[in-house]
Amino acid sequence: MPDAPSFWTGALLMMLMSFAGFSCDHPTGPTGGLPEPRTNAAEPTDAGPREAVFAGGCFWCVEAVFQQLAGVSEVTSGYAGGDADSANYEQVASGMTDHAEVVRVVYDPNVISYAALLRVFFATHDPTQLNRQGPDHGRQYRSAIFYKDEHQQRAAADYIAQLTEANAYDRPIVTTLEPLDAFYEAEQYHQDFADRNPMHPYIRQWALPKVDKVQTKFPEKLRDPTD
Repeated sequence: MPDAPSFWTGALLMMLMSFAGFSCDHPTGPTGGLPEPRTNAAEPTDAGPREAVFAGGCFWCVEAVFQQLAGVSEVTSGYAGGDADSANYEQVASGMTDHAEVVRVVYDPNVISYAALLRVFFATHDPTQLNRQGPDHGRQYRSAIFYKDEHQQRAAADYIAQLTEANAYDRPIVTTLEPLDAFYEAEQYHQDFADRNPMHPYIRQWALPKVDKVQTKFPEKLRDPTD
């Protein structure tokens, strides 16, 4: 992911990548539409909003995906997996920390389930690429689910098993399941980045196709634009 204050530096590279046919998703995509999760893990629905934390490459892209969904009240870009001292963009971008770029999704389980969020997550990034998504390389761009409780751990593990059994991808899923020890909010200039910078070359090349995919694949899960 390019450094936001100097994003035009990477504009030419992004243009060349577009002609080369690169994609943030699997080169051939899922081998079919992803199945509805069959998880039996019961989700609490009587304790107010819940939180989910996902890592699927650049958090600008992942944030834009989940902001579209009905039942989602807040999406925040940040870091997880490492310690507080290294939870800043300069150190995380070096690839020398344990952090991943993540988003924290606050959602109403009475409107959208954790299982539904999992399905959108797996449909909008490539879970078979190890430590990379599209042009971004490094462990900070790993595919990961940071679970907050036993329900989330079981639901994520069950869905990965289901996708594997269904041969949903033509390569093994490498998404890691990691306990969420802490979430560290990213710098302010990263928040709502795609929404605030729709003409940014990185956003046009990598984030907007994911936004379009959600609108095409999950129209029933989109928020009312008047909300």
